[in-house]
Amino acid sequence: MIYPVPAVMVTVTDCQGNDNIITVAWTGTICTNPPMAYISVRPERYSYHMIQETGEFVINLTTRELAYATDFCGVKSGRDVDKFKELKLTKQKSSKVAPPMIGESPVNIECKVTECKELGSHHMFLAEVVAVHVDESYLNETGKFQLEKAEPIVYSHGTYFDLKHQLGTFGYSIKKNK
Repeated sequence: MIYPVPAVMVTVTDCQGNDNIITVAWTGTICTNPPMAYISVRPERYSYHMIQETGEFVINLTTRELAYATDFCGVKSGRDVDKFKELKLTKQKSSKVAPPMIGESPVNIECKVTECKELGSHHMFLAEVVAVHVDESYLNETGKFQLEKAEPIVYSHGTYFDLKHQLGTFGYSIKKNK
């Protein structure tokens, strides 16, 4: 009952250079220094062996506009369809890993696997973040990422949601009124 969770598209590639996109809801930040993230993937998923082979993946954050593609990449297998081609998504070359980034994504996080934990139905890939790319159109004049402009989506119990309102900023609960 931990909800909602991010719905991201993860790009992977195998040793022969075949690319795929998998939708993942089990993902997040696990460490600041060094920067680390994780994804959890079922071993029977087509992308699983690709991550095992290369030890690399890219977490591509999603938007309201990418909701259809996010769902499609979660229900269609890369064994049967080229998701980049089918969805007309732009492959962009990553700077430090082999899997491509999704050009339409506002944020792309390049990761190198440091460990795989076999936990049951899912195996968790712990990874060091080796590069982060942010579409500059989502940055304000001071370089701060504008989440509301990106229109991120989340997933909860089989349903995708968008986010609407800011409720506060870190520390607002103890801030003194002026």
